[in-house]
Amino acid sequence: MLINLSEVFTLEGKERTWTVPLEMRSYEGADGKYPVASSEPVTVTVKNLGNRKLALTGGTKVTLTIPCARCLEPVEYTCEIDFDQELDMSSSDDDRVKDLDEQSYLTGYNLDADRLVCNELSLNLPMKVLCKEDCKGICNRCGANLNYGTCGCDTRSLDPRMAVIQDIFKQFKEV
Repeated sequence: MLINLSEVFTLEGKERTWTVPLEMRSYEGADGKYPVASSEPVTVTVKNLGNRKLALTGGTKVTLTIPCARCLEPVEYTCEIDFDQELDMSSSDDDRVKDLDEQSYLTGYNLDADRLVCNELSLNLPMKVLCKEDCKGICNRCGANLNYGTCGCDTRSLDPRMAVIQDIFKQFKEV
């Protein structure tokens, strides 16, 4: 959802609050694409600080469906997002890139609320999501979910130095 910020520039100290729906249906991050299970409206408050600078505050709550890092079962992960930033409208896009403050959610006087939430999700998501703290994962041989029971696969660890000899025995094994 695009928010036009031009009316905030009319007077120093002017403040405006918008509550807009989150139109994003899925989040695409570095690890994959995750559907948005539910979301609350995004609240954005913009205040003119003078000298073409704006204070941007607000937040929302987004629930994503992410696969468990161990067993790949879908997990609904809720992330509360709060942002508090200062935008310098006088700096160019090149200056923002040099300062590592790209602000891809800001185009001219339009603020893209979905992109802002997407950037904040990238910063707030954990490295891995688990369905439960003691998740057993999946069997590395057959792929069965070990949270539901054992699979019966041979789980003994073999000495890697003996792998070549084991391959020889497999070649001569009778069917």
